[in-house]
Parts: sequence; C-alpha cells; structure tokens
Amino acid sequence: MLPAVAGRQAAVAGHQPEVRQTIAQRLTVEFMGFSPETVARCVSDAWACARHLGLEVTPPLVERFARERLTAMAKSEPPSGRFPPPKR
Repeated sequence: MLPAVAGRQAAVAGHQPEVRQTIAQRLTVEFMGFSPETVARCVSDAWACARHLGLEVTPPLVERFARERLTAMAKSEPPSGRFPPPKR
C-alpha cells in the first residue's frame, strides 16, 4: 500500500467511532423510517464490508454503501405485498 494511502486510512481508522456516528446521524435524518440503531448498524456493516473487500475505507465510500443499503431496504416490500392475495 502506498504510504500516503496508508497514512490516510490510519487517520480515519483512529477516528472510526466518531466518523461512523457522524455518517449515521446524517443518514438517520434522511431515512427517518428506520430507527437510529438500524441506521448505525448499517453504517458499521458498510464500514466492515468495505474493509473486507480490501477497499480504501473513506467516509464518502461508507456513506454511499450505507445509503444504497438503506434505500434498498426502504424500497423493498415483503413478497406478500407484491402480488394480489390468493382467491379463496
């Protein structure tokens, strides 16, 4: 890894809880249909996912990952809601 990238990742990692909290607060306002705990968990999962994939973990990347997941959750419907109920 390049020294500049490693240094930037180390700086972000050192403030990880504060950065995640800031992202979660922004997304909680945007996705008011979810509890703050659900949004915070999504942000933490997005952070872990980016690390697992070997990507450079940056706040904008984590926010985009989390926003995509929350959007998908908000737009999803249970299977029973997609089709008319069976006729009896």
